[in-house]
This record gives sequence, C-alpha cells and structure tokens, in this order.
Amino acid sequence: MQRHQRRFAAALSAVLSALLVSLTLSASPARAADRDPIVFVHGISSDRGSWDDWLGFFAGDGYPAAELDASSYTWDKSNVVAAREVATVVQNVLARTGARKVDIVAHSMGVMSSRYYLKNLGGTAYVDDYVSVAGTNHGTSIAYVCGWLYPSCAEMQPGSAFLNALNAGDETPGDVNYGSFWSHCDEGINPDSSALLSGAVNVDVGCVGHTATNNDRGVYERVRDFVR
Repeated sequence: MQRHQRRFAAALSAVLSALLVSLTLSASPARAADRDPIVFVHGISSDRGSWDDWLGFFAGDGYPAAELDASSYTWDKSNVVAAREVATVVQNVLARTGARKVDIVAHSMGVMSSRYYLKNLGGTAYVDDYVSVAGTNHGTSIAYVCGWLYPSCAEMQPGSAFLNALNAGDETPGDVNYGSFWSHCDEGINPDSSALLSGAVNVDVGCVGHTATNNDRGVYERVRDFVR
C-alpha cells in the first residue's frame, strides 16, 4: 500500500512540476507582448546622444534599458544606406528581447531612412507603432543649404527623387500604427506642414523648436501615450 502511495505521490509531483514549467513559459511571452521595445532613429548631423533625455524619460516610466535602442547610423550618405542599418538594428533588438515587433521613433531626417525601411525593406512586418517627430516627410527648404555636401541632405529637398518615390502611393503602408508629431513653428521644417503624413495620426504639439522636439517633456508624453 505504501509503495502505491509513493508511486502516486511521485506521479503527482511530476505532473505538478510539468504544469508549473508550462505556466511559467506561457506567462513570459504574454508579459513581453504587453509592450514593444523601441528603436530610436536620430536626424542629420546627429547621433544616439540626441535621445538621451527621452531615454531617461522612458526609463523613468518603467522601460528597462534592454527595450530602448538608440543607435548611431551613417547619416551623411544616402538614406537608403541608413535604412539598411535600421533594418539590422531592428533584427538585433528582436533577437535580443524575444519580441515579435518593435516601435520606431524617428526625428527629423531619421523619418526618411526608417520609412524607407518600412516601405521597401519589409519593415512593416516587424513594426507595430511608427512615430515621426518633426519629420522631413515631404522635405524642407533648409536642405538646399547642405544638399551639395551630403547625399542624405539632397534627398531632403522638396521634390527630390527619393521623396517622390517614398511618398508615392500609400504614405503609411502596412498594418502599422502611424503618428506624426509636428510643430507649427518648426524652424527646421519649411513649410511646417511638410511634417504631416497622409494616413497617420497627425498631432500639432504647439510651438516647439526643431531641435527641442525630441527633448521636450510634453512632446515625449504624447509620444509615450501613443506607443503604449
């Protein structure tokens, strides 16, 4: 009798252990799915440091460092080159975190490479929310000043071949939640309305300077709420 009891207890213990492991494994993906990691894409003549304030804000709101990726990329060549770098960063973040998708937050010229990634490099399969902050979505006249220096800047000129192709057809392709946060007194985007995206949630953040848009706490809070 005791032998049968011991066998039963051992079998019950094995079943409970297997159930516990199963519940643990199934719970982990559910927690990861609650929030996407964020890939930040900076603008022209800049680097990952331009996101330091927002990285701190996101960290303060509960995002662990592993879920926040602000990489520097090659900004002085064509935005196509930068788009390939964005694609690599996204795949690295997915592999590191185990997430299925990321959110992308791009500033200024960073919208051009990241949108190219979405439209032409299969990025819509890996991006949940896409945020343009003071983005040069339809170009800016300021680019005429530096277009002769850098291919990326020439591509920012209104009516450039790059922008015409990028904006042809659907400006917000795929099953992605698009938002464009723009300022109506942005000295870097001329005209200001160039920052708007057809098919996106377009949000006027008020009168915020171009370089301040991705440092400003108020703009951050709107973007944070959008990607949640």
